[in-house]
Amino acid sequence: MQKLVHPKDALFAGEKPFPVLAACEHFAGSKKLIDKALALQSEYGPIFDITADCEDGAPAGEEIAHANMVADSIASPQNVFKRIGARIHDPAHRSWKEDVDILLAKAGRDIAYITIPKATSFAQAETAAAYVQETARHLQLSRAIPLHVLVETHGALRDVAQIATIPNLEVIDFGLMDFVSGHNGAIAASQMRSPGQFEHRLIVRAKAEVAAAALANGVVPSHNVCLNLKDADVVRQDASRARNELGYLRMWSIYPAQIKPIVEAMQPAYEEVADAAEILLAAQTADWGPTQYKGELHDRATYRYFWVVLEKAKATGMALPQAAIDRFFA
Repeated sequence: MQKLVHPKDALFAGEKPFPVLAACEHFAGSKKLIDKALALQSEYGPIFDITADCEDGAPAGEEIAHANMVADSIASPQNVFKRIGARIHDPAHRSWKEDVDILLAKAGRDIAYITIPKATSFAQAETAAAYVQETARHLQLSRAIPLHVLVETHGALRDVAQIATIPNLEVIDFGLMDFVSGHNGAIAASQMRSPGQFEHRLIVRAKAEVAAAALANGVVPSHNVCLNLKDADVVRQDASRARNELGYLRMWSIYPAQIKPIVEAMQPAYEEVADAAEILLAAQTADWGPTQYKGELHDRATYRYFWVVLEKAKATGMALPQAAIDRFFA
């Protein structure tokens, strides 16, 4: 019987694998909201990640208690899919190291990632990233901790190409509101909403530079929130524009009603998923040599593209042909 080689082994040997992550990152800042997000995750499946917020979610003076609550939530049995990360305080805040210490000591084996916000330079982001990994080693955790970095300052945008090279980085997030605020009135507050956020040249430039730096380094670019909390059509349109015009593969949610529209907008086209499955099944049978499909020639270059499509479809909860599930995702 022919031994079938998996796409990851046949197409990406020796390369850094591109992170296959949920298309939505849902922020929750209190125990009540984290519990609600966990309940939704159990209902929907792992089509979105949860970012428990130790930064804006922590009441002033209660940072340690808040970090302990977040760590307990991550380590709890309710975290079935192990897809909760945490945003720590920014590297200039007195509590950021305590956040890392508490999160990794209590939930280091379960935490999905740590998000570093408001870095003002590559050096600052790198220092914070190094502290996370040093703490993990000190605690004798058996893995490096996946990292996300928020680009929301002029300095971080200037250094984004360097930031994208930080070891164990899997996501670069664009933070629109702080970025606009950092322009001291040169960009109107109305540009935080659509259509302005997709038309103002300084904002579009920043978003494009973040996405380009991330994708060039095998990192997922994650788009900022939609300020409209409840109108699914507005949320879906923002996510669609982020995906199709700027190359973002992930987007923040700050309200439960935003999750499904974001995931739907980030899904590949159904027809492309069906084609991807057929092409990859035939390619695997041909031991990854050239094949024809609908009168077109395909080889490893197109196989790589279609494998990414299929992985993205799986991560966003799309139904896949059973043959593809059996061969690639069993």
